[in-house]
Formats: sequence, C-alpha cells, structure tokens
Amino acid sequence: MTPLSHRLFVALDVPDAAAAKALADQLAPLGVGLKLGLELFSAEGPGLARRLANAAPLFLDLKFHDIPATVGRATAAAARLGVAMLNLHVAGGEAMVREAVRARDEAAAAAGIRPPRLIGVTVLTSLDGADLATAWGADAARDASAEALRLARLARDWGLDGVVASAQEAAAIRAACGEGFLIVTPGIRPAGSEAGDQKRVLGPAEALAAGASHLVVGRPVTRAVDPAGACRALLAAMAAAPAPERRPA
Repeated sequence: MTPLSHRLFVALDVPDAAAAKALADQLAPLGVGLKLGLELFSAEGPGLARRLANAAPLFLDLKFHDIPATVGRATAAAARLGVAMLNLHVAGGEAMVREAVRARDEAAAAAGIRPPRLIGVTVLTSLDGADLATAWGADAARDASAEALRLARLARDWGLDGVVASAQEAAAIRAACGEGFLIVTPGIRPAGSEAGDQKRVLGPAEALAAGASHLVVGRPVTRAVDPAGACRALLAAMAAAPAPERRPA
C-alpha cells in the first residue's frame, strides 16, 4: 500500500452535515485528514462519508465489534465508500479480524479502488487500569498500557495495518511491531488544553517522538475560536517534533 501521507486527522465531532462541511472547508486545504465518528455517521449516514472522502483522506471511526460475518459485511460496505482508514476492536477476536481483512480486500478489488487501512482499537484512551479491572475483569496489577501492547501484537499477527492506541504506548508498540505498522493516537492535547474525558493523553510533539505515525485531534481544534489557526499551530508543533527514538524489540 502507498503511504498515508496526512499525519493529522481532525475529528468532526459535530451534530450535522452542515457543521461538518463548514469545518471541512476550513481544514482540508491545510493538508489534514478528517475523522467521521459514531455521532455524525449516525445522524447523516454513508452519503456524508462519501462527500467527506472526496474532500480529504477520511478516517471512518466506527469501531466495529460483532460476530465475524457481520463485521466482514460492514467492513466491505465501508471500504466501498472510498475512505482512507477504518477501524475495529481487536478484542473482537482473530476470526472477526481476519474476516474483516478479507472482506476489505475483496470489496476494494471488486470496486477497483485502493483498500483502506484497517486498524485495530486496543484500549480506549478514556480507560485506565482501574476501568479495565472493573469492566474486563483484568488483573488490577496489569495496567492499560500492557493490555494495549498485548492487543497490538495480536493485531499485527492477524493482518491489520496498525492500531489505535494512546501515545503513552506508542514507543513500546513501535518497538514490538516494527516501522511499517501504523500507530494512530487519539487523546492528543496541546499545551493548555483540557483533558476532558481522556485519561491517557500526550502532546503532539511528544506523541510523534514516541513513535506515533498519525495523530487524531478533536476538541482542541473543533471548539477553538479559530479552528484553522488551531490546526496550523498543531501542524507547526508536529513539524518541529524531534525524530522518534527507536529501541530494539
């Protein structure tokens, strides 16, 4: 696959297509990708996804997690929208993940389009070790970063192109999974930004230095008085980031 050159994706966490278009018109010319999540997709459907995918590389963030046949069909449908990237939960298991990869490849080939990157959600950045112990029955001594690394290794072994993970896990995942593996990091908070409902956050330069390949930013841009200006500041911070330190696996 060709490289996914847009390293910053802005989450269009807005209620309707009009608000999404207004943001896309401001941000797409800056050379950033867009992210379409559950709220807006549920409100506007696949038609908006197609329109946004024509404006900029689109990350369709629906986090599929169901039985293999259902996720395979959903992945095929999403691939036909022309998006650049989509995701599923690694916790759905090997059969589900491999079926999604197969369905993605077949749907893209049949449509004569480039297959989207398919990446796996490890541990949501809104969760920490205490949440895992409560919701997943995990050993309280095993932290969220260790679980994210374990799931990233499975994602690589099962044929995914990369993972969604906190920037705090990026260095360990990069060392374990190699240079070609995508590490997409949400929960990016520039200096002075509020964490909101995110628990495992890092700044943009720090995330890239740790090994992240792509960053996802929402509220620090979309809720700014000047979204384009906030986006330019993020891109400048990313451009000034030091080269990642690589450590042996």
